[in-house]
Amino acid sequence: MGRSNRKTNPSLLSLIQRLKDAGRTNEAPVWRDIALRLEGPASNWAEVNVGRLNRYANDDEVIVIPGKLLGAGEISKKVTVAAFSASGQAKMKVVSAGGRSVTIEELVDKNPKGSRVRIMG
Repeated sequence: MGRSNRKTNPSLLSLIQRLKDAGRTNEAPVWRDIALRLEGPASNWAEVNVGRLNRYANDDEVIVIPGKLLGAGEISKKVTVAAFSASGQAKMKVVSAGGRSVTIEELVDKNPKGSRVRIMG
């Protein structure tokens, strides 16, 4: 028998349920995709550095990271980044470049249809 992958973090569990509900009620498959990625093992979660954001994102793009945003590298583009967690240095770099660092919950409230949202990681 395989190991059971049970999440115990209540905020993570509520986020996953909220993303599934938003995907179902708003017919936005992007939120369900992110929920399924967060349900998996944490060792498989995305870890994205701000340098990668600078390389692959466009100005004024909305990026969702189903995992952690890390602060290695430099960023010069104005992007809106939503991640499950982010280091303080990464948030500071995104904001100082003119972008925004928000939570996934805030992004779901602002954009329930998930239009023009890009998943990175």
